[in-house]
Amino acid sequence: MAPKHLNHPDPVAFLSLILAGTLMAISGLSSAQQASGATSEKKVLRVCQDPNNLPMSDKEGNGYENKIAALFARKLGWALEHDWYPQRMGFLRNTLQAKIPNTETYKCDVVTGVSSDFERGLATRPYLSSTYAIAYVKNKGLDAIQKPDDLLTLDKAVRDRLRIGIFAGTPAADWLVKNGLMHQMVPYQLQTADPDQYPGQLIEQDLASGKVDVAIAWGPIVGYFARHAAGGAAIQVVPFEPRADGIRYGFSIAMGVRYGQKALRDTLDDLIVANQSEIDTILDEYGVPRSAPATADKPK
Repeated sequence: MAPKHLNHPDPVAFLSLILAGTLMAISGLSSAQQASGATSEKKVLRVCQDPNNLPMSDKEGNGYENKIAALFARKLGWALEHDWYPQRMGFLRNTLQAKIPNTETYKCDVVTGVSSDFERGLATRPYLSSTYAIAYVKNKGLDAIQKPDDLLTLDKAVRDRLRIGIFAGTPAADWLVKNGLMHQMVPYQLQTADPDQYPGQLIEQDLASGKVDVAIAWGPIVGYFARHAAGGAAIQVVPFEPRADGIRYGFSIAMGVRYGQKALRDTLDDLIVANQSEIDTILDEYGVPRSAPATADKPK
């Protein structure tokens, strides 16, 4: 015969045992979730980038901003997610400042290429300082140009027939105006409605083919496409000083987050400091010319 206390348990004691067992089970489940469930709540580095804007970024991940974002996600142990939008007028409005429809979630938390004096959010410390640059095809009579002012001292007959491709509204246009070369300007639009167009076409196609004789553009664009010119054209890159003759040619590039995201901004700052050598290696792979920051750039 079974012991009496098992056949007729005390109701209060019995309920206490059940409650204790339930609490232990819940506690055990919670501990397991904390130990392994963190993977189901893995943090995400969500960036917005241009899908066709090499050497900065493209949808296949071939740009240096793509590589730097991937580096940071790897260092953090976070997943990396993208939202793509052409870096034209309205880029920030449609990316960093835009929510996914019918949600309270923003399309991204980071844009990877803004000026260090970014005013529509919080900017990180700069991870890159570069400057505008002149480009020309070697062995075409322009090899004497080793610094920008050398173009101005070319024989007048040579200088006056040059077709100089520039993007309207940039320091390159200011330089041409200042030096009386406006009539030789071949203007290009920096932002067009065609998402398939990209600034590098000026160097990669038009300069290489002879449509223009000289091009002046943002240094990273010049440096990268000088290495990828159509037909293997050998292109010389001649950077401007960051500031000269009252014109600012140099700019520092940072990452941007929304106002109120100071913790994320600080995390990105720490990553830039800790990984600047790896960032520089990536930039070297893309032929990005670097410069000292222009005097207008103030360190944070």
